Amino acid sequence: MPKVAMYDMSGAQIGELELNDNIFGIEPNETVLYDFVKMQLANKRVGTASTKTRAEVRGGGKKPWRQKGTGRARVGSSRNPVWTGGGIAFGPKPRDYSYKLPKKVRRLAMKSALSSKVKTNSIIVVDELSFAEPKTKTMAQALDLLKAGYKTLVVVTDENVNAIKSARNIPGVKPLRADFINVYDLLNHETLLITKDAVSRVEEVFA
Repeated sequence: MPKVAMYDMSGAQIGELELNDNIFGIEPNETVLYDFVKMQLANKRVGTASTKTRAEVRGGGKKPWRQKGTGRARVGSSRNPVWTGGGIAFGPKPRDYSYKLPKKVRRLAMKSALSSKVKTNSIIVVDELSFAEPKTKTMAQALDLLKAGYKTLVVVTDENVNAIKSARNIPGVKPLRADFINVYDLLNHETLLITKDAVSRVEEVFA
């Protein structure tokens, strides 16, 4: 089982924590990570881009000129796609871009992302992030003492509301509840700062 150092809020090492080998100790699968991030970004797409067809553009009900005898090309509407001010022939319409990968693939992607953090020594386990009240300055000092990188993902349990509120205004730092941990955020941040309780929650969910 992989072991990582465990720190307190002052940055002092207070021991080691054994991590679940099936979650934090596998060989990261880069293909699955790519597929999952692609899916996650696709699912974030709003898909509201829309253009008007010739049927939706205002006007154009009258035939511009008679069918024959003018020497000009026959035209049925001034709102056809060839004319300026006409409709768009094959423009975008609102659509849903979302799709799902199989459950086993999603779980493998999460385990691969967590294992990659351990493999690159980009994980910091802290005993607890305890705040009597939300305080951005205190959180910033704690991150500095723990030597967290510029882009840090702070993962805590649901009960630790003050820690989430303390971290959300720090540039480059994203607080996240353990139940909402995801592959994209793990890969998009240089450092994973996670509390001991949050590690237990993650292992409980993905074991």
